[in-house]
Amino acid sequence: MTNIIIWAVVLALLIVVELATAQLVTIWFAAGALVALIAASLNANVWIQLLLFGVVSGITLAATRPLVKKITKRQAEPMNADRCIGEKAVVTEKIDNVAGAGAVKVGGIIWSARSSTGEVIEQNKTVEIEKIDGVKVIVKEV
Repeated sequence: MTNIIIWAVVLALLIVVELATAQLVTIWFAAGALVALIAASLNANVWIQLLLFGVVSGITLAATRPLVKKITKRQAEPMNADRCIGEKAVVTEKIDNVAGAGAVKVGGIIWSARSSTGEVIEQNKTVEIEKIDGVKVIVKEV
C-alpha cells in the first residue's frame, strides 16, 4: 500500500512540475510513474516497479523527445534591420572610428556607422554594410 502512495505522490509531483513549466520537461517520467503505480497496485515487487518506471520513462523519452524538440524549435526571426546587411549606403557624415563619428543613409534611414577596417571614410562615399553592432552599422568602402 505504501508503494502505491509513493508512486501516486511522485506522479502528482511530476504532473505539477509539468504544468508549472512552459516546455515539456517531466511528462516522460510521469508516464513511467503511472506505469509503476499500476504495477504497485497489482502488487508487483519494488524492483519490477523501478524497472518499469525506468524502461517506460526511457522509451517515451527516446520516442518522443526528438519530435517534441522539432515541433517546439523556434527559428530565429531576422529583424527588419538585418535586411540592410550587404546593402549599399551613402556616407552622410565622415566615418572616423577614433573620433567616434560617422553616419550612413540606407533605405531612407540614417544609421550611426563605423568602419570595419578602421580607415576614415569621407562624406558622400558609397559603402557596403557588413554587419550591425547594436545601433551602429559596420561598413566597408566599396
